[in-house]
Amino acid sequence: MVKISELKRFDITEHLDSEEAIAEYLSLVLEENDLALLAAAAGDITKARGMTQVAKDSGWSRESLYKSLGGGAIPRFDALSKVINVLGVKLVAMLKPANTTL
Repeated sequence: MVKISELKRFDITEHLDSEEAIAEYLSLVLEENDLALLAAAAGDITKARGMTQVAKDSGWSRESLYKSLGGGAIPRFDALSKVINVLGVKLVAMLKPANTTL
């Protein structure tokens, strides 16, 4: 029998190894309509890409990125949009299917 302490903790950043994986991950997160979750996902992608490089490219400090993109923080949309742009991802609006209630 496997003990809980022997299980490896799941780390999504290990799976964000391509542009397609990153886009799919963000698409799934966006369906949840939760800005804090979107910020956390952007944090996951930032970690996968390299926090130092994303901080440099966005003009933020690493500490500011950690604070803004994790722990349930809800950053301003313009700040989140800037980081998402640096990550090479484009957010798009689509019509939702008529039979959904979101």
